[in-house]
Amino acid sequence: MYRHFFKRLIDIICSFLGILFLGFPMLVIALIIKIEDPGPALFKQKRVGIGKKHFMLLKFRSMKMDTPHDVPTHLLENPDQYILKSGKFLRKSSLDELPQLFNIFAGQMSIIGPRPALWNQYDLIEERDKYGANDVLPGLTGWAQINGRDELEIPVKAKLDGEYVEKLSFGFDLKCFFKTIGAVFKHEGVVEGGTGAMNK
Repeated sequence: MYRHFFKRLIDIICSFLGILFLGFPMLVIALIIKIEDPGPALFKQKRVGIGKKHFMLLKFRSMKMDTPHDVPTHLLENPDQYILKSGKFLRKSSLDELPQLFNIFAGQMSIIGPRPALWNQYDLIEERDKYGANDVLPGLTGWAQINGRDELEIPVKAKLDGEYVEKLSFGFDLKCFFKTIGAVFKHEGVVEGGTGAMNK
């Protein structure tokens, strides 16, 4: 019942309230980005949703307009050269993810779930297939994010996503939510250009 009804109801209510109360701060962030680097404040990127269907994920733009698109940060040569000054803070604080409240409200994402893979991260998508992690709504945050985030190698990340699918419940979502808050304040697991950095 929770997975098929209450989880979505909670997503709708929480994302609506988030958009309502964080609307002004999001406008301020958008203005700061546009002043630093003229162009759209929002960044749209094709990601993999439930059932491996694609959708356009929204983020605040944390990188310059001339940054190559559809390339994971860890595959860019010297990614620091592309990151805006405001972008470094947005990424460390995870404030760049706030526009995904609209993705959640639209039913493309959930508050808690596996982070949506880029459409061309075939290795991650294939690994997630082994655990059924492509069969649930991707999330704003998830079990893998509070257990390593950018530091995790793909097989480990996919396995953690599979653990989330197995344990999916209201109680487990609450655990992920509150642990995420702690991880964000500690800036844990954020490694620019560093997927898999835990073993390096």
